[in-house]
Amino acid sequence: MTYISGLESLLELKKEYPDLQTILHSDQGSVYTSKAFNEMLPAYNIIRSMSRAGTPTDNGAMEAINGWMKSEIFTDFHITGESNVREEVDEYIRFFNEERPAYSLNYLTPKQFKEQYGQF
Repeated sequence: MTYISGLESLLELKKEYPDLQTILHSDQGSVYTSKAFNEMLPAYNIIRSMSRAGTPTDNGAMEAINGWMKSEIFTDFHITGESNVREEVDEYIRFFNEERPAYSLNYLTPKQFKEQYGQF
């Protein structure tokens, strides 16, 4: 149900900032192509954007993060299904942002990079 919680968060943000130009980019999954979903977006002044079918490179940054997460969460965090998956994912996100240095950030973590260079 992550798409629902993400959408709910977006709608709350839109209530707070109704004039904020918003583009929702997604893949062509059944939820995002459904009639109900697409009829709801204009009511909140949200513009729909979709990747082309079969081209995950249209959203390469997100696809890369999903790939790292799938690989590292099962390999390094050794998820076995015995613990709460939501808690495991939350822990991975904390690890990714606060402990995992990134080559593209000169071996700083995203948190360190943000603290050093500020928000963009």
